[in-house]
Amino acid sequence: MKHTISFDIEFRRNPHKGLYIAVEGIDASGKSTQIERLGDYLAEKKQEYVLTSEPRDDGLVGDVIRKVLSGEVQVPSSALQYLYTANRVINHETIVEPSLQQGKVVISSRCFWSAVAYGIMDRSAVRRYDTDHATQILVAQGILSMYHQFIVPDITFYLRTSAQTALRRLSAMHKEKDIYEKEEKLVNITKGYDWLLQEFPDQFVVIDGEQEEEKVTMQLINVIDNRLSS
Repeated sequence: MKHTISFDIEFRRNPHKGLYIAVEGIDASGKSTQIERLGDYLAEKKQEYVLTSEPRDDGLVGDVIRKVLSGEVQVPSSALQYLYTANRVINHETIVEPSLQQGKVVISSRCFWSAVAYGIMDRSAVRRYDTDHATQILVAQGILSMYHQFIVPDITFYLRTSAQTALRRLSAMHKEKDIYEKEEKLVNITKGYDWLLQEFPDQFVVIDGEQEEEKVTMQLINVIDNRLSS
């Protein structure tokens, strides 16, 4: 049985007085470090803010995701994407939207864009990103259609970092790697982000994530300050 569906997706913009910021990038691109630095900066400015992440590792769903990423629990990759969705719903309903309504700055490590970059890779048919452009669009639109109810960040930073640099940083952390922290997967996820940047160039502020931490922070702050002052 075949049923043809044709639709356009309109992203949901932030209707609240707060500012929604997301920091995207592959694992070990510097997201956590920069988010902490931004939090410190906003605190100095007496600006109310909230830090969050997607996925969050607290609560029942977050606990399951953490166990899947560590390899403790095995689930199909498609099931993991649905877990991410459930986790994102909880995060938006309990943290993101209430904070934006209160006029706070919300800074999130990742947002729904990650579902595209990681979700495309999780589809076995495009695991190596060697299918034609039309198939990539089909998969991306299919994932986006699940996420259109979520608010699109006002600013999405992408910390561009090579897989080789990420692996070097991960090795220095001396921690157990999760299921995505392998060179082949990091390379493919990077290609997923490259596709996003090509398809949605006006949605991202690209920052060189291989610069010194201080330089990255200053570039992020400049963009945020311009937005807050406007």
